[in-house]
Formats: sequence, structure tokens, C-alpha cells
Amino acid sequence: MKAMILAAGRGERMRPLTDALPKPLLPVGDKTLIEHHIIRLQAAGCSELIINTGWLGELLPEKLGDGSRYNIDIQYSPEPPGALETGGALQHALPLLGDAPFLLVNGDVWTDYPFAQLFERELAAKQLFHLVLVPNPAQHPRGDFALQEQQLVAAGEPRYTYSGIGLYRPELVANEPAGRFPLAPLLRTAIAEGRASGELYSGDWRDIGTPERLAALQQEHANTKIQRT
Repeated sequence: MKAMILAAGRGERMRPLTDALPKPLLPVGDKTLIEHHIIRLQAAGCSELIINTGWLGELLPEKLGDGSRYNIDIQYSPEPPGALETGGALQHALPLLGDAPFLLVNGDVWTDYPFAQLFERELAAKQLFHLVLVPNPAQHPRGDFALQEQQLVAAGEPRYTYSGIGLYRPELVANEPAGRFPLAPLLRTAIAEGRASGELYSGDWRDIGTPERLAALQQEHANTKIQRT
């Protein structure tokens, strides 16, 4: 199974850190955010990875190359100026992703979620995607979706937050008009049609969306490294 990391965003909330670097290349310890994903995806069994690029996108292949140093094949999906939003990004990358379900992960989250669980999961015939939800963080207290016995529902309590990790069928975006479009309306439509499953993950997950959250993660990572030495 292939995987895709979303890495094209401008990262406005992370400025000025993202004035010179795309957000996934910000450091955590001796590696970047996106390298931590790549290493964990490879360890989980992924051999083919697609990364979309936008803001300062040329720096990603300069840093990561073809993936050989990580024992994984990396291909890039460059986007036009202004990027394509998530839905357009997935559709634009379909020639690289192929026809089979693929794992998707946001490049600006930090997690110890076991990616192998998604690589081993099979979507039911009618399902378009399976989302990993997490307990609502302080910055998103209302959540996104509810779960009823692993079925995603738009209404109901408790509600949880979409983690930016999921398993998707290409059909979700394949027939949309080409260009820039968001993913969220397509998710909501499929959920309303009963074509989406989900799970709740209560392990380590963080949206590294501000300089303060990045600094906290960097400090925690440094403290953990000191304790191990």
C-alpha cells in the first residue's frame, strides 16, 4: 500500500519559522517533522511514498531526495502557486497514487499512531475512507465527528477530532472537477451516506500548528533524549 504525506501548506500560523522553510521541514531533535513520519511509515511496511509540495516545495526533494536513505521510494506531486487544498491535492496526485486505497497523513502532526494498523486494514466495499480520530485538543474543543460502533456520523456525542490520518479510496476525489477544492465537504457527504468508518486513538497525537507547540515538542524531545543517555 502507498502512503501520501500532505506537505504543501504555507503554514501561516508558524511564521516567521515558515518564512524560510516549509512547515514539515521544521526540526524536532536531529530530524525534521516529515522525516519522523517517513521513518515510521517505512518501519510499518510502506515502500512507496508520495509527498505533495507547494510553499518552498523545492526544499523538500533537496532534503529528502528519492527516499533511498530511508529505504523507501519517494515521489513528489508539485502543485501550482497557491496550492490546491486537500481535495485538489489528492486528485492531483492520483496518477502517482494509483487505483488502490492509500494511507494519508498530514505533514504537520506528531504522533505515535501505529501506521501498520491502516496498512493492514481493508475497507468494506461501500466504504470510501476510514479516519483516525483523537480526543479533542484545547484548540479544537468541539471536535469534528462522532463514532457509532466504528461508523462515522456527523451528529452525536461525544465528538472527536480528525487526526489528519486516514485510509482513502481514490474514488473519493477522482470525479471532482480538476483544480483547487477542499476535502471536508466530500467527507461529510460520504459520512451522511454511511460510507465511512473510523476509530478513536488515545495515544500521543499533536497538531504542531504554532511556534509554541513546536517549541514544547522540541523541549520534550530533548528531555526524553537526555533521560535515555
